[in-house]
Amino acid sequence: MPEPAAPAGLYLVTPERLSGIPLLAAVDEALAAGARWLQYRDKTGDAVTHRATSFALAMLCRQYGAQLVINDDLELALAIDGAGLHLGRDDGDLAAARARLGPERVLGASCYGDLQRARDALAAGASYVAFGAMYPSASKPQAPAIGSAVLAEARAAGIGPRVAIGGITLERAADTLSAGADALAVIGDVFDAPDIRQRVRGWRALLDSFPDLPHKHTP
Repeated sequence: MPEPAAPAGLYLVTPERLSGIPLLAAVDEALAAGARWLQYRDKTGDAVTHRATSFALAMLCRQYGAQLVINDDLELALAIDGAGLHLGRDDGDLAAARARLGPERVLGASCYGDLQRARDALAAGASYVAFGAMYPSASKPQAPAIGSAVLAEARAAGIGPRVAIGGITLERAADTLSAGADALAVIGDVFDAPDIRQRVRGWRALLDSFPDLPHKHTP
């Protein structure tokens, strides 16, 4: 069975404060600067908006050779050729999602600070496991910050690939990668930046100092 790719380096997640043309323009800026992994997450919009936005984002990702992952919506991920899926704790059964996605599409799972949940997710077919919130997060202020020690524990236990999420900034990136993250899921640090392209370039420069990260970005 072929191994699906997993995010590494910068893994952008769309901000809910943006929609429509402003969101597409912001994503275009980030992809043009070299971001190559994008998750579309919107817990507030309606199904029609989700579908239209997802297909528009898929076109942008194809244009730049980037990978698109859909949060929480298996049917929408299946409707978009090649799109992956990310599921949280209450978003659906991982094994059933893997069966429908097939072996080659990306399937991510939120595991918070729970190593056993991460083991179970990988056994069910997840391509990667996400831990967090690492730090206090403006996007999810209710999520407790668990710190990066769980990444080192997961790495030592051979659990991965590991995505860190929650309050991650460029200034915190090196420490989080050193702790054991393979990819860093980022929202505000990029999409709230006054110059998105310049911020992504800053991320690329930082990631270049971690040469063991696979498929961080393309030139």
